[in-house]
Amino acid sequence: MLDFTGVLAAWPVFLEGLAITALLTVISCTLGTLLGIACAWCRVQGSRATRLAVACYVEFFRNTPFIVQIFFIYFGLPAIGLRFASFPAAIFALTINLGAYACEIIRAGIEATPKGQHEAAQSLGLGRWHIFTRVVLPPALSRVWPGLTSQLVIIMLATAVCSLISTAELSYVTNRIAAETFRQFESYIVVTLLYLALSIMFRRLLQWLGPRFLFGCAPVGVSR
Repeated sequence: MLDFTGVLAAWPVFLEGLAITALLTVISCTLGTLLGIACAWCRVQGSRATRLAVACYVEFFRNTPFIVQIFFIYFGLPAIGLRFASFPAAIFALTINLGAYACEIIRAGIEATPKGQHEAAQSLGLGRWHIFTRVVLPPALSRVWPGLTSQLVIIMLATAVCSLISTAELSYVTNRIAAETFRQFESYIVVTLLYLALSIMFRRLLQWLGPRFLFGCAPVGVSR
């Protein structure tokens, strides 16, 4: 018979884990998106060597499991003298993983920008950086925002993997609660509902935030 009494009594612990999950998500999504923008710019505007280096980075992280990446960072890098605590290791792994996916998503939006806009900006004497940040990037983000939003939500859910390196996020504290209360089924029902609610709220927030503050116009196919 289901008994949620002991599990629900541990709600402060759930909240602590939820706070760590939210912090991991905000930091890694911010840094990962910025990394993706920088890499997309390198793929489009960089030298041949730069484009090749970024392409290798993207292919590596898009074609290896995230769990292997985070294990390599946390357990592998200490072999060459690079040691990370669990939280910085989680941020690092999530950021570079998102950067690889965001790079290709944003690059698709950049390449869909009409060449006429770029040429018009050049004729006005704008530099390459101003053209990219003021003319090319805002509409590019607008085009790909739905796809980028989905990728950001995936990264939020991927924070659960960070429990494997003892990052005290939501999955980690749930395992602890389940072990202490001997109520595994009830514990995982609660955490499933928490992740579901968190995913829906995060997606809604991104759908609201992007058009109004990040690129100043509604995404393609989305009315204001």
